[in-house]
Amino acid sequence: MSHCIVLDSVTHLVAAHRGKAAYCASHGGMYAGFYAAKSGSGAMILNDAGVGREQAGIAGLDLLERLGVPAAAIAHTSARIGDGADGHTRGRLSFVNGAARRIGLEVGMTCATALHRLAEAKLSPSPAPPPMAEVRFVIAGGNDRLRVFGIDSNALVTAGDVGHIAVTGSHGGLLGNKPESAIKVDVRAAVYNDAGVGIDAAGISRLPALDARGIAGACVSCTSARIGDARSTYDDGVISALNEIAIRYGGAVGQSCREFVAAMVRSAG
Repeated sequence: MSHCIVLDSVTHLVAAHRGKAAYCASHGGMYAGFYAAKSGSGAMILNDAGVGREQAGIAGLDLLERLGVPAAAIAHTSARIGDGADGHTRGRLSFVNGAARRIGLEVGMTCATALHRLAEAKLSPSPAPPPMAEVRFVIAGGNDRLRVFGIDSNALVTAGDVGHIAVTGSHGGLLGNKPESAIKVDVRAAVYNDAGVGIDAAGISRLPALDARGIAGACVSCTSARIGDARSTYDDGVISALNEIAIRYGGAVGQSCREFVAAMVRSAG
């Protein structure tokens, strides 16, 4: 198992992981697949994140298939999204791409067994993926004091985002069940995708952690918006879960993401 990598997020891949098999507890969406390919992964297992709208939760598997990279996803109902150790222990495959199937992976296989099989295969680093469209952008609706911005990954938050509103494409799960992983800086509000909620309600576990830091947090339903796509979060998303601070600021389950963001802006005065 020395060639197997188990990580809480695909964004934790480093140069030393190039060409190796990894289980990363990220969603299996297009951004995650792109990041895995860009990092030169040899084989990848992700989380199906509830599959969701337009099967966005597993779109990264198709991207990796086109690049010749074996890839699979575990069921979000089998292990906690964002928790690599839990996925390796409890996860069971729900989707397998053609390249992984040819190595012997199949639906229902344990994550541990699948990862071992991938690690024993002859792997090559992924070729570079096609460029992705902009992954960070400004959203209209803010004001001079309060900026609203979209980011396809929560990892793209910067120090300059303190006090502003983040609309992300990321899942709403803590990484490694660590509260400090909810978000890197203290934004005013943050929106995520509920990733089908999943086992142990892992897909929305960032919300109480954000509450503890005084940050309004909400998730949109994975069936309403494409996970990994912040524009879809904002344009299509419907709020499915939120924390106490978000409720205090005027958020409500059933709001569109646009309505939720507008309420967060109004609450700032």
